[in-house]
This record gives sequence, C-alpha cells and structure tokens, in this order.
Amino acid sequence: MRYVVHGAGAVGGTIGGRLHLAGLPVTLVARRAHLEAIRSAGGLVLDAGDGRHLIDAPVAGTAAEVDWTDDTVVVLAVKSHQAPAALADLREHAPPGVAVVCATNGIATEVAALRFFARTYAVCVMLPATHLEPGVVVAACHPTPAILDIGRIPGGTDATTAAVATDLRAAGIASEERGDILAWKRRKLLMNLGNGVDASFAQGEAADRLAEHAVAEGERVLAAAGVSLATADEDTARRGSILQRRPGLERRGGSTWQSLSRGTGDSEIDYLAGEIVLQGRLHGVPTPVNEAVVAATRRLAYAGSAPRSLDAADVLASL
Repeated sequence: MRYVVHGAGAVGGTIGGRLHLAGLPVTLVARRAHLEAIRSAGGLVLDAGDGRHLIDAPVAGTAAEVDWTDDTVVVLAVKSHQAPAALADLREHAPPGVAVVCATNGIATEVAALRFFARTYAVCVMLPATHLEPGVVVAACHPTPAILDIGRIPGGTDATTAAVATDLRAAGIASEERGDILAWKRRKLLMNLGNGVDASFAQGEAADRLAEHAVAEGERVLAAAGVSLATADEDTARRGSILQRRPGLERRGGSTWQSLSRGTGDSEIDYLAGEIVLQGRLHGVPTPVNEAVVAATRRLAYAGSAPRSLDAADVLASL
C-alpha cells in the first residue's frame, strides 16, 4: 500500500520516516515552517537511535498536492485539536473510500473521521518522540521506536488492519491488531492526563500528586460511562520492555509540553484532560481536578507563557 502521513510532526514524522526507510511509498503532509524546512533540506530529518536519516519522501502542504491512488492509506497524525482542519482538507481532496488511520491521542478524532470516511481506523499510540525544531523529529526509543496497535472503528479488524500492522512491523515498529482498539485508547487517555500537569506545573511532589488525582478522577468518569477499558496490568504487559529509551538522550516532555515550548498558542489539552471533563459532564461526574488542569494549560498556551511555570500546590490547595 501507499501511505499519506497527514501531520509529519513527532508521531507522524517517526511513522512516515520508518515506513520510508523500509522501502514503502510515503508522502508526508506538513505545515508552515516545518514544511519549508523539509523542502529546503531535501527531506525530513529523523534523528533516531541508528543515526540521523534524511527522509527524502515527497512532501505536500495539503491533501490537494497528493497523488492519490486506490491503494492509498492515510495516517492522520496531527494533534487532536488540529484534526478538524486536517479532516476538512482530506474530505475535500482525498477519495471518499480512502482508509483513514487515526494515530492521535484522545478518543475524539475517530468519531470525527467516521463522519466523513466509512473506512476509519484507530491506533493506540505509544511513541515517545519530540518535534521542537522545524524539519527535525527526534525518536526517543531504540531499537523499537513505537508500539502502534490498530483496530477498526467502531470495532473489529479486517484486511486493512492486517496490512497496516504488517507494514509497521516491517518498518521496525511493534504492532498488533485489536478487536476493541478503543479500550486501549481509553487506557492511553488516562495515561495522557498527566500531559497537562507535566506541561504546566513545576516538577515535584505536588505535581505528581495532582497527576495522580487527575487519573483517579478519569477512572471514575470512564467507569460511570460504562465503556470498555483495557486494564493497567494489560497495558503494562503490552509495553513490557519493548520501548527502550536511547542512552544519553535528554528527557524533555510530552506532546503538550512541546506545544507550550514551541509557543504554538494552543494545545490538545481539551482532548486529553478536557475529554474527561466532557465525559464527566455527560455522565454527571464532577471533574474539578481535570478542569483545573485544562484551565491552567489553556492559560499558559494562550499567553505564550513558559511551560512548567505554575505551582501545583496552589491547585491542590484550591481543590
């Protein structure tokens, strides 16, 4: 199959880069300064455990510039708050029967994609990477850079999940098919509730406690919603020792921290802690912890303030 990776940042750049290095046809879709840097350098720079690679795959600014074929699969790898614009671009220019694989955090993108594309799939993304410099993506783990399990939306597996999982494994990425992929994505959502805390608050005991409270609150909300959820033990067993951090590589921060560090003016917090707030409102469960994290992260993002500049003890005291 041919792949269009819509969103060539930390996640998409790593996926697209590895597929390209495995000899699979890939087109990258990037934006603004990142797009300009890729074009000027003659490719995306993928800094990985086995060296710095120049991924000289075709690159486009929009889906209109893609050479679409019947065997093309879209890997949608933008942040969740950027998904509506990306889906609008695909709706206008991609074939209506194209398969859209959502390699995003949160649990909202898949439903949004399903509105426009009957062949919608989800990936549970376990891929530590950073994208702070235009044109450059740094994969944090080696020799296996990611675990990307895949399933169809609303459920099940098919020939496409089998083919994509096979291609990902050929690219050195761990991947299995999941009949209930959303159960795994909901567990990942709970893990991502620490993203806003990591991005907004100074590291330390108070921040750790705040993150623990956010996850416990998320567990209560998902239990009230009555949805399927992979257990923490199942998640731990799946990860095992697969993702090994590269020695000597500086530990930075998650996707939300990266947005604040780059001063983008926004973040995906509304689809991480904000998703728990939404589900809590839908099911009558108070969510004061996650509401506080959302408010703090929004405030820093909108103001362009430094990440980790707030004191979690203040939030704990108010709660």
